[in-house]
Amino acid sequence: MSLLTRRGFLAATSASAATLLLPAQVRAQSTRMTLSATSRTIEVQGKAATVWGLLDGNGRSGLVLDPGQAFAVDLTNTLDAPTIIHWHGQIPPNMQDGVPDLPMPMLQPGESRGYDFAARPGTHWMHAHIPEHEMLLLAAPLVVRRPEDVSADRQEVTLFLHDFSFRPPAEVLAEITGGTSMAGMDHSQMGQDGTAAMDMDVMGQGDAMSMPGMDGMAMDLNDYNFDAYLTNDRTLDDPEVLQVDKGGRVLVRVINAAAATVFWIDTGSLPGRLVAVDGEPVQPVPGSRFGLAMGQRLDIELNVPAEGGAFPILALREGAKERTGLILATPGATVTKVSSLSDAEHPAFSADLSQEAALRAVMSLPQRAPASQPMLMLGGSMMPYVWTINGQTWGKHVPVTAKSGDRVEITFHNMSMMAHPMHLHGHAFQVVSTGGARFAGAVRDTVHVPPMGMVTVAVDAGEAARWMLHCHHMPHLSTGMMTEFAVSA
Repeated sequence: MSLLTRRGFLAATSASAATLLLPAQVRAQSTRMTLSATSRTIEVQGKAATVWGLLDGNGRSGLVLDPGQAFAVDLTNTLDAPTIIHWHGQIPPNMQDGVPDLPMPMLQPGESRGYDFAARPGTHWMHAHIPEHEMLLLAAPLVVRRPEDVSADRQEVTLFLHDFSFRPPAEVLAEITGGTSMAGMDHSQMGQDGTAAMDMDVMGQGDAMSMPGMDGMAMDLNDYNFDAYLTNDRTLDDPEVLQVDKGGRVLVRVINAAAATVFWIDTGSLPGRLVAVDGEPVQPVPGSRFGLAMGQRLDIELNVPAEGGAFPILALREGAKERTGLILATPGATVTKVSSLSDAEHPAFSADLSQEAALRAVMSLPQRAPASQPMLMLGGSMMPYVWTINGQTWGKHVPVTAKSGDRVEITFHNMSMMAHPMHLHGHAFQVVSTGGARFAGAVRDTVHVPPMGMVTVAVDAGEAARWMLHCHHMPHLSTGMMTEFAVSA
């Protein structure tokens, strides 16, 4: 293994100072923050790549809010295409949720729009709610700190994951989906006339991959090999190296912003404790390897040994050898280069839901009898490449309905051979079953449902509005794997 040069170490350390948040200091805030959807250039494997991004008023990726700070943001679209940003993990008024034409139109080039709501604490993120735009890296961290983050004697690091292709996203989606992508679909389409839908009843296709009880059928883990896998816009060829203290504690905020990649987070020789998922605290779970699907977040607390050293924190692509990550290093430590390929393929993430079943919320939802218990069957196939909820694509969907204030228990039953990270807008839900005995699981907004798996979540219906409920695998979303949680007054 070759050594990173001292100049490279210093450059990486200084360039990434923005991602090291010093908890002893609370940043002075102006009344409002600014955010720009913009084009930028990054270097991937030695080549320049033009991507999109969300930059604050200081040109840094993403936003960090102090405890109690309101989400008061002016967003400007400096791109040459209309777009719209969803505040993933936040619970804004429905008007500000950031879904095309539901109910607000996209932000036109040169247009600005103000957003104002109470911020939900935790590790969250923001991204375009248009698959092609998210695949162009129009996404960034959105961290809302708690008072205990400020008082804790620990450093904070954000690990923001992406999958990346040098090819235009439209080409990538066309190759994955066989041309059936609805990436430009009309989100506002109610589905009564089916104008936005594929004229295809996938459940009647008889494709063996989407049928239960088929012997010898393997899970489909990855349907596309991206050119690179990024951590904070960088690969392990030129990783971010962050300086940490000997004997110190570090909180790593991991965000999976990838379009179609599930990762394992491997903390290596550093003992880890999973302390939050999707921004919500859980009873600490010790370990050195934790999985997360697209749209999910993990907060992992690490102890740096007193003798110091250099410690790679790696994200391992499931079902493949690729990996990405960053390096935590104490002053004077020797930093060795880490290969972007492991020796062997990494296993599938949580086909038995064991990680999800081990999580327990610190603050559970109050016990209540559900007013309804809808079952959502997740289906679809690789050929034709179409993914459905209850046999329907967006535009032909039947909404999940509730009255504001009602407790609803939604069961996701995956009848396909691919996993589906299911995300609900405008709400946080609690996992209460993974197909067996009930338990007070994690409170989150995105749950990973493995092939042939079943997960039940409890949610209290919020604002009377149409809220999106969809798979966060971008090619699945682009072929119509979306319905809505329609809340009435």
